[in-house]
Amino acid sequence: MKEVVIMPAKLLEGKSVALKIKENIKAEAETLKAKHGFGPKLVSVQAGDNAASEVYLKCQEKNAKELGLEYALKKLDANIKQDEFIKAIDSLNKDKTVHGIIVQMPLPQHIDAHLISRYIAPLKDIEAVHPENMGEIVFGTAKILPCTAAACMELLNSVPSLELYGKEVVIVGHSEIVGKPLALLLLNKFATVTICHIATSQRGTLPEFVKKAEILIIAVGKAGLIRGDWIKSGAIVIDVGINRVEGKIVGDVEFDKAAEKASYITPVPGGVGPLTVAILMRNAVEAFKQQIVKN
Repeated sequence: MKEVVIMPAKLLEGKSVALKIKENIKAEAETLKAKHGFGPKLVSVQAGDNAASEVYLKCQEKNAKELGLEYALKKLDANIKQDEFIKAIDSLNKDKTVHGIIVQMPLPQHIDAHLISRYIAPLKDIEAVHPENMGEIVFGTAKILPCTAAACMELLNSVPSLELYGKEVVIVGHSEIVGKPLALLLLNKFATVTICHIATSQRGTLPEFVKKAEILIIAVGKAGLIRGDWIKSGAIVIDVGINRVEGKIVGDVEFDKAAEKASYITPVPGGVGPLTVAILMRNAVEAFKQQIVKN
């Protein structure tokens, strides 16, 4: 009997894709600055302190500096009242030198994140959390996209000869920053999209949905949620999950076993992560163009 040789999946690494995006951002930022005498400025708003947020903030600042964008951090007290938080956002909305606003999560428990997102000026909302920007995704006209969802699309675009039209795509996780907008972006490409969530898992039908997926995208935040033997042979697997297990960073998928069956798979870390900040910077440039170039 002929021995079956298992070919491991090719890695979908975000660093190389992010590098190309950053090269374009830097060149465009230089052109805009030369033309207008100033370039895009983004401001991150943080209430209180959070260790995980600090890492992301430093990453934002580092990338902005490298790409020629102006960056500032607006620190607010953890005990700030909600109406005062809204006033702080409004002052940034009115500041013509600010072109992009990021509200750093998580917010203190007494602050309503959904409400705050409604007060960010849509043209300055470079994370695409305002309902108006979400609506643009529905109509397929969005210029600014949620960073992680857009990062997943960029990774899919990097797969040679991949045609999304009609593909069976299963998304596990229905968050407002990944699952829901990503489903809309894929629908705009005429993929056949199924969204699974906690109720799917509780009903016990998650494995059967995963096994049908030609493209599987997981964004839950639960290590080992997706077993490797559930993966369809030849599937493309994008693992957005970030979990710390025994001092290591792992995704939501059993990577080693999944890699034996998938054709492409993202490493964790190193897959989606490197792309998210690059997309954020691209959004900042786009926001600048919509506010300055078109006026």
